[in-house]
Amino acid sequence: MTSGLAYAATPASGEAALESPNIITLLHHYLPGFAVVEFLHHFEDLFFSAVVIFILALIARKVSRQSRSIPGRLQNFVELIVESLDNFVVGVMGPVGRQYTPFVGTLFLYILCMNLIGIIPAMKSPTSNVNTTIALALTVFVYVQYTGLRHLGLLGYLDHLAGSPRPQGVIGCLIAMISVPFNLVLHLLGELTKPMSLAIRLFGNIFGEDVLLGQMLLLGIAALGFMHSPVGIPLQLPFYLLAILTSAIQALVFSLLSTIYIFLMLPHEEGARH
Repeated sequence: MTSGLAYAATPASGEAALESPNIITLLHHYLPGFAVVEFLHHFEDLFFSAVVIFILALIARKVSRQSRSIPGRLQNFVELIVESLDNFVVGVMGPVGRQYTPFVGTLFLYILCMNLIGIIPAMKSPTSNVNTTIALALTVFVYVQYTGLRHLGLLGYLDHLAGSPRPQGVIGCLIAMISVPFNLVLHLLGELTKPMSLAIRLFGNIFGEDVLLGQMLLLGIAALGFMHSPVGIPLQLPFYLLAILTSAIQALVFSLLSTIYIFLMLPHEEGARH
């Protein structure tokens, strides 16, 4: 195990692997050349994402198939989570937000579980890879634009991007003719920067969290040499609570911003009702 930890701290493909090793990293170290291991090593973030999806799907299937009028502990727990997520979305968007609870709620649970899975020994947070967070952000971006087109129509969508100008009089029309192109460009840039900010924020925080835990783990292993300790010092343990808190906050921030982006794309009369 110590050699595996040392392997994780050595340069790989020209870059230093700063995170603690996971089960696939160790398999790749001890069983090089195996086609399955090489495949998993190349797609390890997708593998751990699939593990999270499988766990969530298994829990959802178990609860839905064994639903009772007098719920058990698991059903109570799941219903509490669903109700809390629904209250969260409705609290931001108003009653119209209930139709978006499945999307935002699934997004929150998926990101939260992907963040937390890296705390488990021999596992990895897929969100510590920028490719995963970009994929999540692009999913939100596409959903937001689809929502705008579905509710506003093509002309309404373009009108929204142009700043919804309503000029009055000759001077107002002249100002609108000048300002509309600028508004359109600014709105387009704003829509394009939203997924970038979502992806980079989530990636940076989770990657930094995993690096901190990995370095504390390696430092505890290194203490074996100069302290003559029979076991490594678990220096990473105090940071687990911080990692759990950071994981929850980042999943909440990602979901909250996604909810706001959806709400801003809805017709103004729906926003007024909120």
